[in-house]
Amino acid sequence: MTRQQQRRAVTGEERRRDPERTRQKILRAALSEFAAHGYAATRTSDIAGRAGVNTQLISYYFGGKEGLYRELIRRWHERDNIPPDPGRPLSEVVTGYFKVTVDEPERGRLLIWAGLTDDASDDPHLQPRLQQHVEDLRRRQAAGEIAPDIDPAYLLLTLFAATAAGSALPNVVRAVTGLDPTSKEFAERYSAELTRIVGHLAPAPVPAPAPAHQGDDGPSQ
Repeated sequence: MTRQQQRRAVTGEERRRDPERTRQKILRAALSEFAAHGYAATRTSDIAGRAGVNTQLISYYFGGKEGLYRELIRRWHERDNIPPDPGRPLSEVVTGYFKVTVDEPERGRLLIWAGLTDDASDDPHLQPRLQQHVEDLRRRQAAGEIAPDIDPAYLLLTLFAATAAGSALPNVVRAVTGLDPTSKEFAERYSAELTRIVGHLAPAPVPAPAPAHQGDDGPSQ
């Protein structure tokens, strides 16, 4: 069926509903399905079933599965399109990354799926956004917040991997900490430990030179 035929087929009660409300239902359902199964294994019929809509509406509103996925990504970037704030301490930036994985676990799992597969779901916005963060780390390094022998690009990889641990490796989290990675206790304790770890990225302070020793008779001439 062509897209034009699909548009004609979507009629009646579905066309009379609030279009934006229907789009939001489809987007929420798509996020749940993509996060649970990955882009490649997700079927539009499953998304439609979860959303409680006709499958043809996915083509009508988004042009199909790929268009739906890209609309999810576009909305995230539109919402989060805020340059890194160099005035915030790095520890706050990192715990902010972690907070996103806690508050939006499906989004974190979707990012993990995208990294595990090579398909049409590639995010064209990802590289420029991450390069902004690499440049922010370079500025912080120049300002003395990060030791000079650390590569900012690889540091960003490390920080992203660390903040995604609860989503990417829940079995490891349970084995290492004995805590449920979705629990409030883990979120609070891990956030505090990330703050301490980031605090050790700064170069060690250079000790002040010891004062010159003076004998009982005063300084030597």
